Amino acid sequence: MSGCGCSSTTVKFDGMSKAYRRVLWLVIAVNAAMFAVEMGAGFLAGSKALQADALDFLGDTATYGLSLLVIGMAAPVRARAALFKGVSLAVMGAWVLGSTVYGVLVTGLPRAEIMGGIGLLALAANLFSVLVLMKWKDGDANVRSVWLCSRNDAIGNVAVMLAAGGVWASSTAWPDLAVAGLMAGLFLWSSALIIRQARAELAEAKHCHAPAE
Repeated sequence: MSGCGCSSTTVKFDGMSKAYRRVLWLVIAVNAAMFAVEMGAGFLAGSKALQADALDFLGDTATYGLSLLVIGMAAPVRARAALFKGVSLAVMGAWVLGSTVYGVLVTGLPRAEIMGGIGLLALAANLFSVLVLMKWKDGDANVRSVWLCSRNDAIGNVAVMLAAGGVWASSTAWPDLAVAGLMAGLFLWSSALIIRQARAELAEAKHCHAPAE
């Protein structure tokens, strides 16, 4: 319907591509495997930063699965899925922040060698995900949320390795806790970006489908 403010220039990639689906399945498998590896290593090393990054892997696995599920559905459904993922990311950030505060009060010294080794492995996995998803980083809220989560992971892995170096150099847990806190902030910021875009797309869809007066 002309004049409804829904011109084709506002349309973004919605995931309707066989190549994108294949890449998404591959990234889901990589993230699920890395969650198991990194969470186990996080507990073994006593590292809050590793555990926070592992939780991000788990969140990404669920996020990507939901993204795959809603591909091809109506724009409001995809936007609501992205909104749900944004809220979930905020909850994850709050959990990591609370866990970090607890770690400040009750914590032992993390094992820097495990943190560094696993952080390097996770960085390789996430750089792979970022590279294969690069082509679709500017899609709709549902597609963009996948890109943002992958980017967060890569940043988080670099931070974990920096934390490992800080723990080794200072013989204290503070670098690990500081990185976990920064990662919590990154989760919350990305959540706000996803929620803002999803709400805008929901509002646009509602406007476009409103009956003409």
